[in-house]
Amino acid sequence: MSNNNITVALLVGGTSPEREVSKSSGKSILKALRDLGYKVKVADPAYGSKQPQDEEKFFGKDDYTEILNRNYIELVYSSFFDDVDVAFLALHGKWGEDGTIQSILELKGIKYTGSKILPSALAMDKEATKVMLLHYRVPTPKWIVAQEDEINFDEIKIRIINEVGYPCVVKPNDQGSTVGLTICKDETAIEEAVNKALKFAWKVLIEEYIPGREFTIAIIDQIALEVLEIKPKSGFYDYENKYTHGKTDYFVPADIPKELSDSMRKSALTAFNSIGCESYGRVDFRLTDDNKYYCLEINTLPGMTSTSLVPKMAKAAGMTFEDLIDKIVKNSL
Repeated sequence: MSNNNITVALLVGGTSPEREVSKSSGKSILKALRDLGYKVKVADPAYGSKQPQDEEKFFGKDDYTEILNRNYIELVYSSFFDDVDVAFLALHGKWGEDGTIQSILELKGIKYTGSKILPSALAMDKEATKVMLLHYRVPTPKWIVAQEDEINFDEIKIRIINEVGYPCVVKPNDQGSTVGLTICKDETAIEEAVNKALKFAWKVLIEEYIPGREFTIAIIDQIALEVLEIKPKSGFYDYENKYTHGKTDYFVPADIPKELSDSMRKSALTAFNSIGCESYGRVDFRLTDDNKYYCLEINTLPGMTSTSLVPKMAKAAGMTFEDLIDKIVKNSL
């Protein structure tokens, strides 16, 4: 079937804290889909059946209507999807990347891009991912968790000293894009960091901080692409450094020994498969000065903005952005 006979529903926005990032991804994906000749319909599941008539509204300021989680169901079961062949998920974070929208689309019998329900849910749950990484012998930083209904800061501080150490990373257990993340040098910052993370999730992950360099590896069609190194010009790779042009330098292939690169790529593919991911994704690592690497997390719907990492790795492998988007669509079909 030629592209001009395929109708793609591009889903952007959503209700997670990564809503604005999703809009940026969506804008880039929309252009690529149209350049490839697909018929494209855009929708924001947060709006339900009350979708904007002006396409630019999907990518601009939120001034249209109230956004609600329950609107996801309303959209999927509306007539919008009657002529759709596949949904391209440009959603990030909760409700879009955690198996929720995937479940609703499967109930309606609609094909969609990326991984299926279970791997999406496992990847979004950082603790569940780390349990699977350990099982498959992929190195990951030590960690503990704290739940909203069981918070005891004295106990948490003792556990950090005994099980994790300082500095440590405190973050919501089920968010992405470093939302709600804090690096704590000592126990004086713990309470504020945990309370910050609890604004975004009911469970907080407290993780060993791995000093050193930051890397990521894209997986496309069961192939681990060249390792990419991430070098923020200041601080760490937080939300601002991720999504602001000029704040971070990227190097692909990374300047590391081939043996180390091959080992890291093999571990990335093991991590990807450990939770049953499909089609494409991204696996993040930290590397110490003595060349020991640790897997941080798996991203099942990585960003597709102009500063995003998977398109950079795909380009290094000889794929244009359009090639990448076309492959993702074809995989889902």
